[in-house]
Amino acid sequence: MFKGQKGITLVALVVTIIVLIILAGVSIALVLGQDGLISKTRSGRDNYLIASNEEHGMMTNVETWADGYVNATLPH
Repeated sequence: MFKGQKGITLVALVVTIIVLIILAGVSIALVLGQDGLISKTRSGRDNYLIASNEEHGMMTNVETWADGYVNATLPH
């Protein structure tokens, strides 16, 4: 009676679950690992903040120079 029925076997189900667990472990390691996605994101954020502060300082210097140049060359 049951010989003609097709379906998933217990072995296939166990193999599928094991493969999913392995994939989840690899994904978690890539995201949370020492050189993972989160640490690279934090490093990028820190580098951006440093570059932003340096650029702000340079723009302040340019603005000061431009104000001095304009004020020195305009007649009073």
